[in-house]
Amino acid sequence: MTQFLTWFFFFSMLIIVLRCYSSTGRGEKERTLGIIKPDGLSGNYTNRIKQVILESGFEISKEMVIQLDEQDATNFYAEHSSNGPVLVMILVKEDAVAHWRDLIGPTDAGKAKITHPHSIRAICGKDLEKNCIHGSDSHQSAEREIAFFFKEAPSDEAVRKHDEL
Repeated sequence: MTQFLTWFFFFSMLIIVLRCYSSTGRGEKERTLGIIKPDGLSGNYTNRIKQVILESGFEISKEMVIQLDEQDATNFYAEHSSNGPVLVMILVKEDAVAHWRDLIGPTDAGKAKITHPHSIRAICGKDLEKNCIHGSDSHQSAEREIAFFFKEAPSDEAVRKHDEL
């Protein structure tokens, strides 16, 4: 019994130490792209969305408001419309892509209101098309999308692999 308690204590302490270590921010930060779409900007959700982003531990390292012309919208993502300006942001955090995807919620804002009521899309989205926000779905997509908007050279890996945007 004593040996069991010793091992139990040892593994309990090991788990606590590993959790503390992983939550101290010692991991490498990653970047992702966030876009507040025209329906988000025109609905005056920008400040609220940025507040949620910052409260969730992200840094906004760059941002700009741009108007996509039809060609740029087509080049970036066929479903994105050019019916107004968008706010593009580079967001930085450990596991940024995964955390951002969790924070924005499901693509269909109607479903997000039910399944993820505290997500950004539940707060400001309307439906599948007017879902207020875009988020990169992988590290490779994030780097490629950041390069598209901020005119950075993407890594070779990001160019070789094309994920669903």
